[in-house]
Amino acid sequence: MTEHRRIPQTRDDWQALAAELTAAPGLETRAFIDDAFVEAADGATLTTVNPATGAALAEVASCDAADAEVAVAAARAAVDGGAWSRLAPGRRKAVLLKLADLMAAHKHELALLDTLDMGKPVSSALGDLAGAIGCLRYQAECIDKLYGEVAPTGDNALGLVLREPLGVVACIVPWNFPLMMTAWKIAPALAAGNSVILKPSEKSPLSALRLASLAREAGLPRGIFQVLPGFGHSVGKALALSMEVDCLAFTGSTGVGKQLMQYAGQSNLKKVFLECGGKSPNLVFADCKDLDRVAQHAAAAIFHNQGEVCIAGSRLLVENAIREAFVEKVLAAAEAMQPGDPLDPASFMGAMVDRAQYERVLDYIRRGVEEGAQLRTGGAALEGPGLFIPPTVFDGVTETMAIGREEIFGPVLAVFGFDSEEEAIRLANDSDYGLAAGLWSQDIDRIMRVTRRLRSGQVFVNNWADMDQTVPFGGVKQSGNGRDKSHHSLEEYSDLKSVWMTLAT
Repeated sequence: MTEHRRIPQTRDDWQALAAELTAAPGLETRAFIDDAFVEAADGATLTTVNPATGAALAEVASCDAADAEVAVAAARAAVDGGAWSRLAPGRRKAVLLKLADLMAAHKHELALLDTLDMGKPVSSALGDLAGAIGCLRYQAECIDKLYGEVAPTGDNALGLVLREPLGVVACIVPWNFPLMMTAWKIAPALAAGNSVILKPSEKSPLSALRLASLAREAGLPRGIFQVLPGFGHSVGKALALSMEVDCLAFTGSTGVGKQLMQYAGQSNLKKVFLECGGKSPNLVFADCKDLDRVAQHAAAAIFHNQGEVCIAGSRLLVENAIREAFVEKVLAAAEAMQPGDPLDPASFMGAMVDRAQYERVLDYIRRGVEEGAQLRTGGAALEGPGLFIPPTVFDGVTETMAIGREEIFGPVLAVFGFDSEEEAIRLANDSDYGLAAGLWSQDIDRIMRVTRRLRSGQVFVNNWADMDQTVPFGGVKQSGNGRDKSHHSLEEYSDLKSVWMTLAT
């Protein structure tokens, strides 16, 4: 499909584009293996559903171990052949920049696919696309700026430290930010010269398949980029156990991340980069300025993308001196963030991705009430065919409550109170996770003290998630061990080779 000639601006515009996009001949639903779109080897399919309406979108190829074997063989042949891995850095850069340009040219179509597939507001999906395109361009520009090293030696030797591609990289990405998470994985992996096999979530495969056609148009050689839609327990497991996959890059739940590490150990000790779950604390001290602004950010930190965000600020820790007044402001902010039609650019929240996630969130809300937390707003699903849950806020949450400890991955905020800096730090760090943390204060000494003591891969000071491509993204503890974004991710997808030459003297 060519990009829609009229730039969609209203809900009617987006609905018209959706009708055009899903009409015959329709969406690409086949796997992309060895430079061709093909059905799954056994003919299996999975149904992708629009969670805002309950309507089926398409039957998508559901790959299995047999498909993974073919794709891995093609990826190995491609990387060993050198058409990409040994291509001059500047030429790899040009191809990836062309892919970024193609994504930009088709951004409305790509954003709409993610909106239809997983229910996020289209305005949010467009923001994701901007991030995905920016990531691809950043990593492309890094390609010819990453140098090797010359080791210090005596006159009788020359020591070199070279960077080489890892080889075959399998990327398993989640459904909550389909194309942005994809870009965070594939951009540095491709930039480093690897061949990449992408396994999108079975809940959001459509944009990845469209990306495959753009990658081919951009000039990526045969076998360098492949897309295998399907389930984690089948094709994902097969990739993780493959003896010919050199690296596994994953974003998703901590439980699945642990399984993947086991598969790596059972196979070839492949490198495993994990970005897993979170239960991120957002600390608000009484000395922070403009409580109305902070409350808006605190609400957006959990309700953006329906709370289906790994770094969601799901634990709000507020100094008791301002707690009641501040919670009232958060409630007011939440009232303006109600879910709506994902095709309406004015909607802040959309639908939950599927019924399983919808029921999971509602179950946690029931548990919160049963455990004695104070339900301040929300708590009940909206009526209708779509899977919509409004912003939900619990106050008086304690450390023993499930809603205060476990990742819900939905629009549920748990509010804690604290009286001292030490108590705030203890509450923040009392978690299995360590992906992100927020800190709101005007005291620079406090900011430096608390920031250093928070056990988290990233700390946002007087903002929430105001990052760009120049800083790494990842967690500690059970939130994972890898880093996306920045030149550090490009380094992860390459191996160091030491070369020691003895010289005649």
